[in-house]
Amino acid sequence: MIRALLPAAAVALAATASPAAAYWEFGHETVAKIAYANITPKARAGVRRLLAQSRLLGTPECKADTIESASVWADCIKPLKDANGQSRFGYAFSWHYQNVDICHDFDLTPACKDGNCVSTQIERDVKLLRDRATPAKERVMALAFLIHFVGDLHQPLHAGDKTDKGGNDVKAGYGDYAPPRLNLHSIWDGLLAERAITTGPSLVRRYPAAVRAKVAAGSVTDWSRESWQVAHDVAYTAALGGDPCVPTPPHVELDNATIAKLVPAAKLEVERGGLRLARLLDEALG
Repeated sequence: MIRALLPAAAVALAATASPAAAYWEFGHETVAKIAYANITPKARAGVRRLLAQSRLLGTPECKADTIESASVWADCIKPLKDANGQSRFGYAFSWHYQNVDICHDFDLTPACKDGNCVSTQIERDVKLLRDRATPAKERVMALAFLIHFVGDLHQPLHAGDKTDKGGNDVKAGYGDYAPPRLNLHSIWDGLLAERAITTGPSLVRRYPAAVRAKVAAGSVTDWSRESWQVAHDVAYTAALGGDPCVPTPPHVELDNATIAKLVPAAKLEVERGGLRLARLLDEALG
């Protein structure tokens, strides 16, 4: 069911956005649903079997018993504390993104130091899932992280930026809708993602085999480079009116005409995320 965008929720999320924040629930859930509709029956059974053990995660506050709930589990757990008041999952905060400067040559090495970036974690999760000797709890966690992180990688401002925390430091206006503290990152996370997903035919469907093969081709590094390029060619170019590498002003405006032009690119990123997640789930569980 397509949900209406609630302005109150939009304001709250815009006010708390960070580089580790991800697609709003709608974006992650859509990526997950596309994947689930396009994996093999064996992989689908594997997903269900693992998520049926999600109680092993020890996070009753954050469900992961369906592919939709698992898709947002990695965000839900961020505020959880242990008995001493320390973050239980603070080690994973940097796993949601990789801020590679769009105005320099593409290079994952600095962004992925010590493996603390989204692309490295995607590859790690696939390996954990493929290894049947991995303990059940670790496999369930790897699955939940994988479902979420593939969505994150296909939000372009999780893949490329201008040393501005993935656009979080860029205050922005969004057409006629301008809640306080809205920024470029939160626009791509939520407002634009919502509009893209609800525009035109549903993205959640079984895609032809040739389309699946074409979209899902390549490596995680290839996908990282592509998403980084979308950040350069689309997200920052639109925000800055042409040259994405000119100095960024304190505030940018995305008018309605610009937003309409961004919708196809945002829609394509969600589709790519879903079909690529399907490929990885097939490789890991199918």
